[in-house]
Amino acid sequence: MKNKILVTYASRTGSTAGVAEAIGETLMKGGVQVDVRAMETIDNISPYTAVVAGSAIRSSRWLPEAVQFLQDHREALCSKPFAAFLVCMTLAIGNGKYRQQVESFLAPVRTLVMPVAEGYFAGVLDIRKVRSLKDRLLFRISVALGVWSQGDHRDWSSINAWAESLLPLLID
Repeated sequence: MKNKILVTYASRTGSTAGVAEAIGETLMKGGVQVDVRAMETIDNISPYTAVVAGSAIRSSRWLPEAVQFLQDHREALCSKPFAAFLVCMTLAIGNGKYRQQVESFLAPVRTLVMPVAEGYFAGVLDIRKVRSLKDRLLFRISVALGVWSQGDHRDWSSINAWAESLLPLLID
């Protein structure tokens, strides 16, 4: 199908899924058909003319299933427009101080598939949704020290603007 875009994501607590859904909605408003799906549900990307893929960041890396998705579909991804995004709480601290560091988190993605565009977005900190006890404790300490604050740090206007900028890069 002409100009059908896949927006796919790997998420742990739903924050990245929400970003993917917003990207998909913005692309649809631009007049293209879009499927928004979790990476683990994707077997075949051949029906799509372009792919936008994103992952939550854990320990400065894309989630393992996101990297696996890129490896599994590398050949097909290299033959069509591909954009990548990440959702990382580090972007919620320091007024952009750590952006360059966060940009390096996409280096392994770039070695597999070179994106036509990259998006970097802060996420949501809800300590109750953090899976490991160790990580929950570390986040609680960080919140107590003022490094982070709990809540939704996603900048919807930036997410939508990035998605709008993708249209000319992803469709012919």
